[in-house]
Amino acid sequence: MTFPLVQLGTSDLRVTPICLGTMTFGEQVNEADAHAILDRSLARGVNFIDTAEMYAVPAKAETCGATETIIGNWFAKNPGARNQLVLATKVAGPSRGMPWIRENSGMNGQDILAACDASLRRLQTDVIDLYQIHWPERHVPAFGMAYYDPSKEKSVTSIHEQLDALAQLVKAGKVRYVGLSNETPYGVHEFVRLAEQHGLPRVQTVQNPYCLLNRTYENALDETCHRLNVALLAYSPLAFGLLTGKYDEGGIDGPTAPQGAQGGRMSAYESMRKQRWGRPEALAAARRYNTLARDNGMTPTQMALAFCYTKWQVASTIIGVTSVAQLDADLDAWGTTLSPEVLAAIDAIRWDVRDPAL
Repeated sequence: MTFPLVQLGTSDLRVTPICLGTMTFGEQVNEADAHAILDRSLARGVNFIDTAEMYAVPAKAETCGATETIIGNWFAKNPGARNQLVLATKVAGPSRGMPWIRENSGMNGQDILAACDASLRRLQTDVIDLYQIHWPERHVPAFGMAYYDPSKEKSVTSIHEQLDALAQLVKAGKVRYVGLSNETPYGVHEFVRLAEQHGLPRVQTVQNPYCLLNRTYENALDETCHRLNVALLAYSPLAFGLLTGKYDEGGIDGPTAPQGAQGGRMSAYESMRKQRWGRPEALAAARRYNTLARDNGMTPTQMALAFCYTKWQVASTIIGVTSVAQLDADLDAWGTTLSPEVLAAIDAIRWDVRDPAL
């Protein structure tokens, strides 16, 4: 299978429309298995991998940075691999209850510079192809929050200062291009506006959730990114496993739920069941989409991934796996097409359930 290459924004980065997400490495996936997944992904033609300084997930002090370290060790074992891949990682925003990431309550320019140097050391590389701000320094609706509340604003670092720091990294040759994650239309516009006004690095990508259970990207951010030529990297296309069908029968926390880290992360980690993907409404909606897939001769995974793989809004879909078998299944879903009737049925369900995992 040969994947076409997609240009990210106005950059010269050309990536496969499927990106290997790695946040399971170091928690659900040990180093040996992670290296096997990386080997297989590269062998099958995926040239794009994404990680972050705060990974593995669920986030905790003892595994912060573990994923980058695992990838760096893989690069060391495979000297030619680094030049075959577009490598993306992320600097964490304000700590959000994770004081081990940094001492500051916000995220200033020095934090960005220090975090990048630490990522480069762990990744055992000289340059990061795409360096992203993991979540805004501002207080914005994200990770399950539905509304913007200005009374909770605690921002201490301007977007201009953040761009200045990113510019230093680009000038030093440590970063090639920059991007955002978990952003809003305002944030994308302001980053682009200030970059163009002051000759600073222009954001090329935004990495936001996008799947059948969360299509909030289509509520204005899609137009923003289209008009500003900012590429969407869609994360959680399978909604933390809800859209694979594995939880349809036993639920996520009952006695017959899939058990074990590979059986289902929602079952394995109580902290994840408390997030947006663990809402009862999200599972109820997933069951409806999964039934639609089966009724049309597809597995739930095939339909959910095909939805992202074929949408004009998506530049590259980030898949997270815990085994080579899962990786193969996700890659094999490439080429699945959804009929106009199936797409209409998907929209009909969405009209009824909206975005339960926003």
